[in-house]
Amino acid sequence: MRRMIQTIRKNPFQGRVTVPNKTQTALAAKYALEDQPSASQVGSRLANILEDLDSKSPISALALQYLKKTGLVSLHDLAVGQISFAEYLATAETEQRERKEAMELRRHQDEMERQQAKEAREQAMRIASEKYLAARLACDRDPKNIARAKQAALKEKYGLDSFVEKAHFSELMAILQKVEAGSRLSDEEVVWLSTTKAGYEQSFFTRELKAAYHRNEARFHASQFEKTKDSWAAVNASKHYRKCGESSTAESMLGAINIHGKHDIKLKSALCTTYGGVKRDLGKYSEALDLGEKAHQITPQNFRPCTLLGAVNIEIGNYDLGQSWYEKATQRGANPEAIDEELRSIFRRADQEKQDALRQHLLRIDPVRYGWTKI
Repeated sequence: MRRMIQTIRKNPFQGRVTVPNKTQTALAAKYALEDQPSASQVGSRLANILEDLDSKSPISALALQYLKKTGLVSLHDLAVGQISFAEYLATAETEQRERKEAMELRRHQDEMERQQAKEAREQAMRIASEKYLAARLACDRDPKNIARAKQAALKEKYGLDSFVEKAHFSELMAILQKVEAGSRLSDEEVVWLSTTKAGYEQSFFTRELKAAYHRNEARFHASQFEKTKDSWAAVNASKHYRKCGESSTAESMLGAINIHGKHDIKLKSALCTTYGGVKRDLGKYSEALDLGEKAHQITPQNFRPCTLLGAVNIEIGNYDLGQSWYEKATQRGANPEAIDEELRSIFRRADQEKQDALRQHLLRIDPVRYGWTKI
């Protein structure tokens, strides 16, 4: 064992071993040095000294100096022969107890310092958090900030996330607040929204704002219908319900009206046409076609039943028939640009297979006018 340890010391290419060894542990216990970790580690300076001391080998001057420096005075005295082993043990056990007490005291002090540092950090964090929350609360309670937050929420709700120029801000916010409150907009306000630019291309009249505008209009006309039973109010309400995606509400309202009992031809045609449009929105194409045919029979020179029948037939794949109805609508005064926009809307909503078929149909009719289908 002695030779193995010497070999470990002298081999310059092998790292120092620091794993506790049974023999070293026994030596550390013999010399009352279990509290010193290096006493049980093979190859450590103290472990080598204990081995030399136990084997009666001479102790070097450097080793003796190390013992004094590290406070192992009694071990130094034993090594130089000033005291016997029995005297050493009596002193060493006392020193060991003192070392353990000192170590425990240091550990306790270190723990107290760590705890104090932790409490100080936590206290600093609490103070900082309280200051931040107080500042945040003061900021949130500031009337100006409350107003700004409400304005930002309104802009976001109605799809107006971009920067609004100062010249337009007040008027825009006044309109948004009216819409939010369920109030109707004037014709001038609608024109302003439609023509004033929020950016390079987009107007302030966003998709979300249009839906809210039409919803308010629909509810107004529906309330008028409830009060007066004027079916023209139902026609107007239906038009707006369709534009805000609430065709099912319009269906319930129109379904309660006895259309066939109406004597006013224009009103009867308008009811059939708008009811047919509602049925179309809900995918009830057979009912939509029936209502469109009735409206056309009632007012054969009105283009609106024709555009309804054109749109329904195009959507169900009767392209030639749908196109012929669109031609009749144009002959009766329908705006060709409005018809093209309707076709664009149908094309965008169609699945890929229907888009391909509609594209081929429209390009055969006019490849220039309907060139947008290729984009």
